[in-house]
Amino acid sequence: MITAFLLRSLDAKILIAIAILLALAVLVPASNLLLPADSGLRIPTYLMSLFGKYLTYALLALALDLVWGFCGILSLGHGAFFALGGYAMGMYLMRQIGARGSYGNPILPDFMVFLNYKELPWFWHGFDHFWFAALMVLVVPGLLAFVFGWFAFRSRVNGVYLSIITQAMTYALLLAFFRNDMGFGGNNGLTDFKDILGFNIQADGTRAALFAATAILLALSLMIASAIVRSKFGKVLVGVRDAESRVRFLGYRVEHMKLFTFVVSAMMAGIAGALYVPQVGIINPGEFAPANSIEVVIWTAVGGRATLIGPIIGAVLVNGGKTIFTGLFPEVWLFALGALFVAVTLFLPKGIVGTVVQYWKSRGEYQAAGDKEKARSQEIADAAKSTDPQPAE
Repeated sequence: MITAFLLRSLDAKILIAIAILLALAVLVPASNLLLPADSGLRIPTYLMSLFGKYLTYALLALALDLVWGFCGILSLGHGAFFALGGYAMGMYLMRQIGARGSYGNPILPDFMVFLNYKELPWFWHGFDHFWFAALMVLVVPGLLAFVFGWFAFRSRVNGVYLSIITQAMTYALLLAFFRNDMGFGGNNGLTDFKDILGFNIQADGTRAALFAATAILLALSLMIASAIVRSKFGKVLVGVRDAESRVRFLGYRVEHMKLFTFVVSAMMAGIAGALYVPQVGIINPGEFAPANSIEVVIWTAVGGRATLIGPIIGAVLVNGGKTIFTGLFPEVWLFALGALFVAVTLFLPKGIVGTVVQYWKSRGEYQAAGDKEKARSQEIADAAKSTDPQPAE
């Protein structure tokens, strides 16, 4: 039943995007592991990890598009859900270090030994198991989104006020996680990871598996998001975005619809954070910075809001450009990013994908109108020909 629901939601564009992601999940790791080091077609491990990081950003942008593009909730706090998922995975990776840390303590991570912790805090228990960490990657961001959304949506907080509150939420978490007594590593965060599921996290094979897992989960998330927005629920959700008061007047519980979408989006962001940490090798409070959440909005706007595929493209393009231009022109990159957002807002308000789709749609309508006009002219000509007087014999 669930499989049929997901498959019915796929159109040609989504199918192509999923096929590309699945192909990348196979071809990129195969290029890294099977081709010789001197081959021009081999993708180096550092590039594979970099591309994997871009895909985690793409998943985060997709999560934001689900709530902003189709529900009208401009969240400036999705970086918080991303970071919480990352911390959940980071705690598991820290527990896997064991006695191999600098202080040789088999239970306490190095930063706890340095800060004179006597025992492991209660909220760290269970993170020595991968299944528990994977569950927390979903539960912690989802629970925060549920509690936050329950109060915000029931109070009918909308528009810029909701955006400011979400930004205040992530900033409050930033300040909290900076504290050493919180038990999350303070300013330094969590790092120096060794293993994941018993495999060396620095090994080429592990890096290849992480990239493949990221591409596959991004494809699965895209399928789920498409199923949501193309269902009857999704149609009503778009109505909430465009005319919330009318949908509420029709009898729908708008706050429940918003809450469900917000929680699903937060869980997707948590998964993105969990995939990000082992590929980058660190998680610290800087991931909670409000500027990070604002960047996600830029990726989504550049790619195309309410297109699902657009945010994925926008995240990859903007971060790829950031990697290139911060090396070439580090002093002007932030100005270029701001100018890019302004230019997109003024000249491409629908983003890259949205503009392309609109162009082909208008072209198809123009061609259809032309064909209709030609058919109409032919009908008139045929009718006139049939009523012409016949010459007398």
